[in-house]
Amino acid sequence: MAKGRGRLSSIDLLPIEAADDVLWANQELYARQRPITDILAEFNERLEAKGIEQISRTAFYNRSMRIAAAQTRMRQAREMFEGLSSEFTAEDVDENTVILGEFIKTLIQELVDDSSGRRSPKDAMELARAYQATVAAQKMSTDRRLKLQAELADKTEEVVREVGKTHGWSEETVDDALAKVLGVEVKRK
Repeated sequence: MAKGRGRLSSIDLLPIEAADDVLWANQELYARQRPITDILAEFNERLEAKGIEQISRTAFYNRSMRIAAAQTRMRQAREMFEGLSSEFTAEDVDENTVILGEFIKTLIQELVDDSSGRRSPKDAMELARAYQATVAAQKMSTDRRLKLQAELADKTEEVVREVGKTHGWSEETVDDALAKVLGVEVKRK
């Protein structure tokens, strides 16, 4: 069960005047171009210039660890999706929807299994809606595929029968050709 938002850090408690500085610090941490000590020193200089109390090294390092962990999870998810992306082609829409749906369901399960205790009833509702939407998309894709297959079979049968008629094929020859093309036994009309 969710235990609330958790304890706010000193960075979370900074006044609104520091919002642009917090954003800047987060962007610098995300960029991973500079040493954390340099970012902290400049961040504290920016705060001091506004008359705001400096942030401790511990609070800033804890923030950087959360950002690094989030970056790692996002990078892993991106790598997994890139590995699957070659599978996503227009010809395989239904299969792609199933793969993407399973990927989303796995992600939801990982979020639910998160033992941090930071889940709320609203989070559970949003996860349930995401799952429901994923299942609905999979069903729509399957229904669409079945409809397209039926339409293609009907058109194929129509064309093969027309070609057979034009070339004087017997009904049996037309049915054999349809069975080979469609891969199913054709009922005679």
